[in-house]
Amino acid sequence: MKLMERIGLTVLHKFDPENAHKLALVAMKMGVVPLSGVVTSDRLKTTICGLELPNPVGLAAGYDKNCEVVDELSRAGFGFVECGAVTPKAQEGNPRPRLFRLTRDQAVINRYGFNNKGMDAAAANLARRLNRHKVPVGLNLGAGKDSADRPGDFAKVLATCGKHIEFASINVSSPNTEALRDLQGEAALREVIERVIAVRDGLNKYLPVFVKIAPDLNLEELTGIARAAQKSGADGIIATNTTLEREGLKSASAGEAGGLSGAPLFEMSTRVLAQLSEITGGKVPLIGVGGIGSAEQAYAKIRAGAHAVQVYSALVYQGLSLVEEIALGLDKLLERDGFEHVSEAVGTGRNEWL
Repeated sequence: MKLMERIGLTVLHKFDPENAHKLALVAMKMGVVPLSGVVTSDRLKTTICGLELPNPVGLAAGYDKNCEVVDELSRAGFGFVECGAVTPKAQEGNPRPRLFRLTRDQAVINRYGFNNKGMDAAAANLARRLNRHKVPVGLNLGAGKDSADRPGDFAKVLATCGKHIEFASINVSSPNTEALRDLQGEAALREVIERVIAVRDGLNKYLPVFVKIAPDLNLEELTGIARAAQKSGADGIIATNTTLEREGLKSASAGEAGGLSGAPLFEMSTRVLAQLSEITGGKVPLIGVGGIGSAEQAYAKIRAGAHAVQVYSALVYQGLSLVEEIALGLDKLLERDGFEHVSEAVGTGRNEWL
C-alpha cells in the first residue's frame, strides 16, 4: 500500500462507514484516487462465458450501487466490474446505521437492503460510460422490498439496463431483503432465471447471466441450485454472497444484524465454491467471491474451481492498490507452479476443500 493511500484510508476510517464510502466515491469522481490502469499478461488474460477479461480479478457488486464511477473503476486494475444491486424503483433501504467495520476481524457487516436510485438512474449512468479500457461491466439485478412479483423485478431491471452492460447477475442471496433467499429454492429459482433469460434473449447481443448464491447452503440445496441454473439457461454461478454466521468474531460490532463479508467468510465461501465445482463436474463457469485479501487467496479460489474471482471488503482495509497486487501476485503464483495460463489452474485444488 502506498503512503498516500494509507493516509487516505486512515482519514476515511475516522468517518462513519457509510459516509466514508460516499466520500471515497466522490474522491474517485474528482480524479484524486490513484488508479492502476489495466493490469494484464498473457498468463492472466482469460475468457469466461464469452467475456474477454484482461485478468480474472473483478470487483464484486455493492461498491458502486448506482453505476456512478464505472469508468474510474475500469481503470483501477480490475479485469471486470460488477455494479449494483439495482431494483426497478428507487428505494431507501434499511434504517441507518447499516454498515459496520469489524477491524479486528478484517470484516464488514451490512444490512443496506438494496438501497439504490432505481433502474432508470442506473441506465442513464451506464449510458454515459466511455468504456475506453474494454473492461467488461456487469449489473447485479435486485428485487424491490415490497414487490409482489420479485421474479419480474429482475427481468425489468435487465430489460432497462441490458443494452448498456456486458453481463448480469441475479441476486437471490442478499440476507437483507426479507424472504429474498427463498428464491434459491430450485423451483422458484428456475422461474426467476427463465424470466431473466427471456429478456436476455430479446436483446440484440449475447449477455451472460450469472446467479449469485449464499454461502449458508447445504449440499442438497447447492445441488438444486446447480440443476436449476443448468436447466434454465443461466451461464454461470457467483459463489458467494455474505453470510449470517458469526462464529469466532472478535470485533465490538460482531452482533449486528446483516450479512458478514471479509476475511471470516473465506473458508466457508471457498468450500461452497469447491462443492459447486464438484457437483457440476467443473462444466459450469464459477466466479469465486468471499474473503479474498491476497493473491494467495485468489489463487486458492481458482484452484478450488473458480474461473474468475471478485473482491470488495478487503479494499476497505487495504485500498484499491490491492487489486493490482492480487493480479500481479497471481501471475507469479501461476508461473511458480508451471501454469502457462490461469485456466489451467482452475479446479486443480478442489479436493482440498471437499
